[in-house]
Amino acid sequence: MESVNTVREVAQRAKAAARELRMLTRDQKDEALRTIATRLKSKKELIATENLKDLEAARASGTSEALIDRLTLNGERIEAIADALIEVAALPDPVGEIVRGYTLPNGLQVRQTRVPLGVVGMIYEARPNVTVDAAGLCLKSGNAALLRGSSSAYNTNVALINVMREALVEVGISPDAIALVPGHTHDSVTELMQARGLVDVLIPRGGASLIQNIVNNSLVPVIETGVGNCHVYVDKDADLGMAIDIVLNSKTQRVSVCNAAETLLVHEDVADEFLPKLFAEFKSRSVTVHGDEKMQAHADSVGVNWAPVSDEDWAAEYYSMDIAAGVVPSVEAAVEHILTWSSGHTEAIVSSSAPTIAYFTSAVDSAAVMVNASTRFTDGGEFGFGAEIGISTQKLHARGPMGLTELTTTTFIVSGNGQIRK
Repeated sequence: MESVNTVREVAQRAKAAARELRMLTRDQKDEALRTIATRLKSKKELIATENLKDLEAARASGTSEALIDRLTLNGERIEAIADALIEVAALPDPVGEIVRGYTLPNGLQVRQTRVPLGVVGMIYEARPNVTVDAAGLCLKSGNAALLRGSSSAYNTNVALINVMREALVEVGISPDAIALVPGHTHDSVTELMQARGLVDVLIPRGGASLIQNIVNNSLVPVIETGVGNCHVYVDKDADLGMAIDIVLNSKTQRVSVCNAAETLLVHEDVADEFLPKLFAEFKSRSVTVHGDEKMQAHADSVGVNWAPVSDEDWAAEYYSMDIAAGVVPSVEAAVEHILTWSSGHTEAIVSSSAPTIAYFTSAVDSAAVMVNASTRFTDGGEFGFGAEIGISTQKLHARGPMGLTELTTTTFIVSGNGQIRK
């Protein structure tokens, strides 16, 4: 078993670094982000070499190609995550922002002001780009980042964090502001979940089992990032050409991400016209349709891969070229289906009817609702936040893509001139 003290010692150093970070100016934090970006680019060959070790081990263990894609960090992707840090540096600093301010009748001046959370722990699977995204967003918002990636990306994460810590030293900031949680086994995860008082919040990113384990067992407060069972509903008043483009982009542009569409719902009035055209596109992209009975004749006529849909399919986050699909009699039926099966991540409607759109956006209860646009836009970068730390599907503290603002809390600063309470 791993040493109980090892994780706690790293968390203690992160807590000390967090006290330093909350005092930094925007200029200091932005300089650090730009320095990290420069070092990542200069070390991209080293990082890619370490990543290859993880990829070779993953392939040897039979890891799926979708997860291999998530794990891959080549030179182009390293350049992209470094550029994302530069974009974050250019964003406004949320720390010190006054959320609201007013003067009471007794003369007290009340200001609710944004401040860092403190120590943010991240537990995540596969994707090593999260290591840099999380560290950068935490740094910009004045938080220390305590990172626990999966063992499948261990070599890559070690390389990335070493480069980032070297950059912090270069600009005179404690390297403990960005730290890797030591250990390969679940023991270190358990210790991190029990580090209440040292770690202020945990943010899990990964599959449903990882997230639920942390939500159910952590003593540290958790911001729940959700599984992405995203839906696209094609209404009877949809522009069908637009609908085909949106469905294809939502499903096939990149299947290994949480904002990819996993379920398609089509209004029965346009199914006969729409589905043959869509299924022809699906066939060319090797998409498998897990469809209801109303879908089968269209699937057979085109020759698209087809299988009967099950409850497991309606609930699935595939991470593959698979989609659950059904024909519905109304927008109300579509919404009822979504409320039954959705993970609360992102839903999309394609329609030209203002009343139908208004009903859909009001009735659907998810973190993001897209109107005549792809589900793939639910992303911190696409929303203008810079790189995101995750997409929250819960309703407390943060919901949807989590950028800089979502990594802060608030302090009430009350100024007086001698008032006492009577």
